[in-house]
Amino acid sequence: MMRKRWICLVLAALLCASAAARVQIMGLSPFKKPNIADIFKPVVGNGAVYETRRTDQEGAPKQPLEMTVVGSESFEGREAYWLEFAHMDPRSGSLGYAKMLMTKDDFQPHRMIVQQAGQPAMELSLHAGMHASMHKHKEEELEKWHLAGSESITVPAGTFSCQHWKKDEGVGDVWTTDKVSPFGMVKYISSGESMALVKVITDAKDHITGPVTTFDPEQMKRQMMEKMQQQEKPQ
Repeated sequence: MMRKRWICLVLAALLCASAAARVQIMGLSPFKKPNIADIFKPVVGNGAVYETRRTDQEGAPKQPLEMTVVGSESFEGREAYWLEFAHMDPRSGSLGYAKMLMTKDDFQPHRMIVQQAGQPAMELSLHAGMHASMHKHKEEELEKWHLAGSESITVPAGTFSCQHWKKDEGVGDVWTTDKVSPFGMVKYISSGESMALVKVITDAKDHITGPVTTFDPEQMKRQMMEKMQQQEKPQ
């Protein structure tokens, strides 16, 4: 269950980030409407901490979300970066980490590794169907945004001169700057969530440690069944 929650967390973070990063080079046609600026500029060692809050849940607590660039390497001859996400489990209070290897030219994930507190690191499979689904959704979302202008935004991390992008349908606003890596996001508001920049990181380190094993869903099912059977045994 926890591993499934981690997958949802990382995918949600990437979808939020897609609202702040154009992943295709715009054509030169003057009749093409402006797209969200190409601000996916990963710098190894740099990152950001955000304060997130569910605005559709009364009394929902604020939660920290950290996004950093912890490494780079070549993937099939292309420039790729390891993006690490850190999130605190509200129930246990412990930090968990997940990182994804992203190619810079198309912003596509190719590897995902997760590690919960006190647990070994596990690599999850990103199958072709997941790639296609994420790409299609991302392209659809990018088409819904337009540039509303430039303005100064103050958040806990300070005051930034930003580009303001608005969503054409529903509720959606994002303020971006090239002063923040990896996604440039300073503030984000949607119908059910808000994010605000708390801290800019310049000394990010990789938090995932130890040997990495391949995630086996069948093994996880067996372990869950064994645990349930042990709990059902009479004391």
